[in-house]
Amino acid sequence: MKATAMAHPIQGLVKYHGMRDSIERLPYHDSISVCTAPSHTKTTVEFSMDYDEDVYIVDGEELDGHAFDRVERVVEKARSMSDAAHTVYPVRLESENSFPSNVGLGSSSSGFAAAARALAEAAELDATLEDISTIARVGSSSAARAVTGGFSYLAAGLNDQDCRSRRIPTELDDELKTIVALVPAYKNTDDAHEEAADSHMFDARRAHVQDQLVEMQDALHDDDLDRVCEIAEHDSLSLAATTMTGPDGWVYWQPATLAVFNTVRELRNEGYPDDDDVNSVPVWFSTDTGASVYVNTTAEHAERVKEAVAETGVRTTIWEVGGPAQLLDEGEALF
Repeated sequence: MKATAMAHPIQGLVKYHGMRDSIERLPYHDSISVCTAPSHTKTTVEFSMDYDEDVYIVDGEELDGHAFDRVERVVEKARSMSDAAHTVYPVRLESENSFPSNVGLGSSSSGFAAAARALAEAAELDATLEDISTIARVGSSSAARAVTGGFSYLAAGLNDQDCRSRRIPTELDDELKTIVALVPAYKNTDDAHEEAADSHMFDARRAHVQDQLVEMQDALHDDDLDRVCEIAEHDSLSLAATTMTGPDGWVYWQPATLAVFNTVRELRNEGYPDDDDVNSVPVWFSTDTGASVYVNTTAEHAERVKEAVAETGVRTTIWEVGGPAQLLDEGEALF
């Protein structure tokens, strides 16, 4: 049985670091994100008696070691939920990203979300997107939110009934535009989870993030884009502080990252430099784990903000809000 699916990566709005359970990927607290399109991962899976063993290929490279084990956990989760006889056969999984991976743009979220959606179909599961989010979660907690798409909320918990993603209703899907400032510096999110949890600031963040979660949900329900983006910017700084104060003092940001921050603040405080009538621009920065920057603004200002950010020397592109993980036609299969 073969199936192909596509999912969009996420931009964390109220993010998490640290996990209670690194196997089931159970975070210490709730989190909120928004999916970004047209960036996506496409994944094809097939259970077949013609295969000798499970094989996982991402962007043309066959996985082994820790990367193999993470995908295997997702596959085994789908198998455990299925009554279909063919799931005992080995599986072949191939995945392709439309955007750079391991640079802070959420490739693990879209990767595991697309895999979970395809696996659920190939395993003939009668499952909702929220159910499928629990499959994706064992690969990456952020992937659970990529399954449900748009603006989504992952609740913390100790089981699949509690720790699953749900969509947050809002009218901001068409209004939010994100200029992605690509700063290609490699990062490892799993290591960051351990670093942050060992920071002396981690307990303070866990206490503070509860207010962030309440405020973010309220802003989304009110369709208040300014508040959403402002909270995301502050949350990015808070999250980075816990990583920077971990045992190894990791600093993911690069000089180009800070240049983008400065440009965003100048636009917000002073407006466009070529405007005679100076007006502040509704624009905010946000980062996940990595050096790349999400620059959030409105549809009206997206092109001019992109031009201003590009002047810092980084590669830029405009993304928008993406939907949930979805199945694709047979003709879209990767093999």
